[in-house]
Amino acid sequence: MHAINQYQDFFISYLKAQSISREPKNLYDPIIYILDLGGKRIRPVLTLMAAEVFDVNYEKALPAAMAVEVFHNFSLVHDDIMDEAPLRRGEVTVHEKWDLNTGILSGDAMLILAYQYFEQYEAPVFMELAKLFSKTALEVCEGQQWDVDFETRDDVTIAEYLKMIEYKTAVLVAAAMKMGALVAGTTTENACLIYEFGLYLGLAFQLQDDYLDAFGNPETFGKQVGGDIIENKKTYLYLKAMEFSSDDVSDKLKTLFATQPTDSTAKIEIVKEIFNTSGASKATQQAMQDFTFKAFETLDRMDISKEKKEILKAFGENLMGRKV
Repeated sequence: MHAINQYQDFFISYLKAQSISREPKNLYDPIIYILDLGGKRIRPVLTLMAAEVFDVNYEKALPAAMAVEVFHNFSLVHDDIMDEAPLRRGEVTVHEKWDLNTGILSGDAMLILAYQYFEQYEAPVFMELAKLFSKTALEVCEGQQWDVDFETRDDVTIAEYLKMIEYKTAVLVAAAMKMGALVAGTTTENACLIYEFGLYLGLAFQLQDDYLDAFGNPETFGKQVGGDIIENKKTYLYLKAMEFSSDDVSDKLKTLFATQPTDSTAKIEIVKEIFNTSGASKATQQAMQDFTFKAFETLDRMDISKEKKEILKAFGENLMGRKV
């Protein structure tokens, strides 16, 4: 096993060695741009780590890790278009740097490129990876649609919201880990357990992302702080604030989330204050912790060494240690 930063370095070296630059430039340059924007490379790191958890060299999992990263970035390109987001990882989004049509088409190409990386595996493993990938990609689309639908609904429940973030975010984290397990050829039980580990960790991660969207430091968060509030997204913070608040405060919050002023500064500050005073902020932080602990509980049932369980636990703790 290696340290997280080593897996990141291994993956980045592999990424830089890929021959993505080709004609037409206006199709492939945006792909190179978004892949070069950086980030922690969490999902490909999980694929490499999972392979070594089950005693196979990380190098064997590099193509699968690349598929995961390309797909993840494809989803970000289209997500940014739907959200009309100006920034991604602190830089201009693809559709802003080029144009809307380029963002759509380059994103489509990325989805196809992602599938091509599985072709480097022999037929049985290829089929397992492709089947998992197809299932996951469709779930991500379903989660994204629910996310859009919720913007115009006033009756979204906590259960519905958690299902949405499970599909939109957590399933890809889980699939990234299971792909490493599939490449390693471990038991079906181990592969399912590490998927479960990733799913719970992904839920915790998305709740943290929602929290940081409201309360994060824009210099470290890398995205527009308050973006979910601007887009009137019914996040866990919002739903808990509605649950905990008086009728007057709930009505005020509902009214705020029915508007999109030209200057959202005041709206963001008022909503954040309600999130804090209602107890929604603390409830969200508690939910993050609960899902992280559920992820750790799956390690007890996994047939791996105690040392490797500790490595996975340390990764989870580090992942959930992002600062605001």
